[in-house]
Amino acid sequence: MKPLFVLLASFGIAFIIIKISGGYWNFISAGNIAMSIMLLVTAIGHFRFPKGMTMMMPDVVPFKKELVLFSGFVEIAAAIGLVLSSTRHLTSVLLIIFFICILPANINAAIKKVDYEKGTYDGKGVNYYLMDMVLWNIQKLNNDMKPD
Repeated sequence: MKPLFVLLASFGIAFIIIKISGGYWNFISAGNIAMSIMLLVTAIGHFRFPKGMTMMMPDVVPFKKELVLFSGFVEIAAAIGLVLSSTRHLTSVLLIIFFICILPANINAAIKKVDYEKGTYDGKGVNYYLMDMVLWNIQKLNNDMKPD
């Protein structure tokens, strides 16, 4: 749930700063900045809490720690890709694929009630924000594909 709060707060702050500095409201830029900040925050979690992150993955997944670290680097790259206009579209497509790939780990974590920060099985068990991120990226991609 923390990433959702980071996303919303970052969006609000970016939205206001863009208005003050540029004189206009820009939802798309604020959304890209907010998503980038959220991805950087979640990437930090991959490196700070690798034990808990590996506990999120289904048992059949091999090389869990390596995948956790790799996905942290993927999130950093995606954060950069979203703020660069030349890579924004491709990054959005790849993020949709990435979020779909990590969805089983988030479902597994919800079922097992993983608290990834503590590395225990006594968490809340609900993790809905990832589906919101997938839907947000699909909507963003749809908007990016519309002709001007």
